[in-house]
Amino acid sequence: MSPARSVAYEILRRVESGAYASDLLAHSGRLDARDAGLATEIVFGCLRYRMQLDYMIGRLTNNRTLDTEVQIVLRMGMYQLRYLERIPPHAAVSESVDLIRRAGKVSAAPLVNAVMRKVNRNPVTWPDRPTELSCPPWLLARWDAQYGEQAATKIARAFLETPQNYVASTGRIQDIGSQSIVPLLNLQPGQSFLDLCAAPGNKTAQAIDLGAEALACDLHLHRLRGLNDLACRRVVLDATQPLPFAIKFDRVLVDAPCSGTGTLARNPEIKWRLKPSDLADLQSRQKSILKNALAGLKPGGTLVYSTCSLEREENEDVLAAFPADWRIRHRRPGTDLGDGFFAAVLTSI
Repeated sequence: MSPARSVAYEILRRVESGAYASDLLAHSGRLDARDAGLATEIVFGCLRYRMQLDYMIGRLTNNRTLDTEVQIVLRMGMYQLRYLERIPPHAAVSESVDLIRRAGKVSAAPLVNAVMRKVNRNPVTWPDRPTELSCPPWLLARWDAQYGEQAATKIARAFLETPQNYVASTGRIQDIGSQSIVPLLNLQPGQSFLDLCAAPGNKTAQAIDLGAEALACDLHLHRLRGLNDLACRRVVLDATQPLPFAIKFDRVLVDAPCSGTGTLARNPEIKWRLKPSDLADLQSRQKSILKNALAGLKPGGTLVYSTCSLEREENEDVLAAFPADWRIRHRRPGTDLGDGFFAAVLTSI
């Protein structure tokens, strides 16, 4: 059994239970570089193209209801056969059969074998645009309404591509869109800087690199431990509650917890988990955090509110609760490099 496929299966199984693929892959240290690369390709490929894969599986199984383990193995095998040119077909088929047996579904082995042997690389006529773009219909419809059909298609297609990795001036791997947020603060050496939702610390590191006196906050202690290498104070707090600080800050960053729909190439499982109803809860939290952040800003100071969301509810609609002279910036996948980001800049009076 290929170690890469075994690890990929286990990760995809855990993702079905709510885990995040990137976190699990980062801790799958027992693989050599080649196997790690294949496991990563299979995991993210299956998640990005899930809707296409499930459509083709349905056609080959007469839309039979399948156990989760069988569905995962078939997705993995089909992804290798149709999307990875370097994988020999016999290897993908035999490994899929071995995998379903090791998963304890021995009775499903003949089905997996039969389905895998029918897979080919012939062009597929997709039943609709969401399937072609492997994007939930409700989410694609939202982008159509907000950005127009052509731009929405570019966004969805960009999320099927492998995202590039960029190295920031801090030496950390950080998306190019993420790197564009801190410069909006116009930080000067020695200024006090409050990062209210700091983990994993990439933006805090940028601020420190610019000479700021940084205070990094997050809701969870274990997430702040990722900032142990940074020369800053760290505080565990719930930013939806009034801030406990007696001082106000020259610069404040609210990189708000959000749906993450700007990062679907990097975190493709989000598009299969997110529900429209989630946005109202996120917006409520975002408004509370921004209200508290504004209260902690010095007169003449600058605040940036940012999300890696493409959804209006988390961006412009949050700002509408705080009328002010906001300067707004957008980064849109398919048009701009990197993840999608929204940023709004306010300089207080």
